[in-house]
This record gives sequence, C-alpha cells and structure tokens, in this order.
Amino acid sequence: MPEQYDLADIILGVDPTNPRDNLRRAESPASTGDNALRKLAVCGQSCWLDDLSRQMMREGELSRLVALGVCGVTANPAILAKAIASGADSDTDIKQAAAASRTAPEIYEALVTTDIRGACDILRPVYERRGADGYLSLEVSPLLADDTDGSIAEARRLWAAVDRPNLFIKIPGTKAGVPAIEELLFEGININITLLFSVERSLPASTSHSVELSLQVKLPAISPWE
Repeated sequence: MPEQYDLADIILGVDPTNPRDNLRRAESPASTGDNALRKLAVCGQSCWLDDLSRQMMREGELSRLVALGVCGVTANPAILAKAIASGADSDTDIKQAAAASRTAPEIYEALVTTDIRGACDILRPVYERRGADGYLSLEVSPLLADDTDGSIAEARRLWAAVDRPNLFIKIPGTKAGVPAIEELLFEGININITLLFSVERSLPASTSHSVELSLQVKLPAISPWE
C-alpha cells in the first residue's frame, strides 16, 4: 500500500493522489460533508471500526474518524493484544502493575478497560445524538465460550469496570453463551452477540434477545424468524 494512504483514506474510499478526492480528506473544510460515510448514513447504514489502540486515541485518530462519520467501534482480545504488543503506550502501566505483583490477566483487563472507557467517551456524543450508534464493543475471554457462569461473571465485571452506558459486552452465541446472554440482558447490560456462523446458532440467540426484551417491556415475545 502506498505510504500516502492512511486509515481514514481507506474508510472514506479516498484516493489522495486525486485532487478532487483530496477535498474530502480530514484537512479539508469539506471533509465532514460529502464523504462515503455520510452517504452510507443517508442510506440508513452505520460504519463501525473493527480496530482500537491507545495510540489511535492519543494521536486523535479515533476522534477524527468519528468526526468523519464512524459510528461505533468493535474490539476483541486479539485486536487489543496486538495493540498492546505493537506499541509502547502501555509499557509504563504494565511495568507498574507487574511491580505490584499483578497477574497477566489482571494487567490485561486493567489496560483494556481503561482504553475502552476512553473510547466510549469519544463515542459518547454519537450515542447521545443517535441512540442506536455510538457504542464500543468489548468481548469476554474466548476461553469462556463454553462457560455460562464464567461469561456472566466476567461480563458483569467488565461492565462495572468500564462504567459507561455506551458499552456493549460481546458474548459468543454458543450453547453456553445463550443463557448468559439472556441473564445479562435481563440485568440491563448491553450485549453484542458474536460468532454466529449458522442459522442453527442464530435462531436461539435471536430468540433469547426477543424474549428478554419482551420481559423488559412486558409484551409477548415475537421470534424474528417467524
């Protein structure tokens, strides 16, 4: 990829070598107007970014993308681990936590909840303006995919640690994940269901979501597949 391309260029479908496309780059007054993300929004579509790092927030990249029209962010352990390992932004926090005899999982959780909280704050205006967008999605450990109680416990802990209303806790739609999803939705925790690769797995996940919403508003449950 040529060096002149950056993440915003790719998302916006911008060719920086084209003078007309340069009008839509971030340094242009027209950059928040007619761009690909705004056109998607007019069609009722929302663009979420599947990436997050402390560097993106420190350098203002996430804020710039949100200003251009990015409506949400998803993150998972692989994305967050890569971000921590590829830069030096978290090194001081890691050294201090290690010196305090904290375990690797404890250090990881402290780092990611801090970063997720900061990203939620950047997205908060979108959440308050649109309601259906402006969320950041944080996944429970993949080691808990077959552990209902463990998923519930970790989701509660992450929800409390981040303490932001525009947080999604991502739970896999496995057989063990569905009961966890039902319980957490009933408790009022925002849930993003992931790892749905077949209709067989999508049906129970979708039905559980409908059931819990109906309990919240005291209406009959309606299956989205009927």
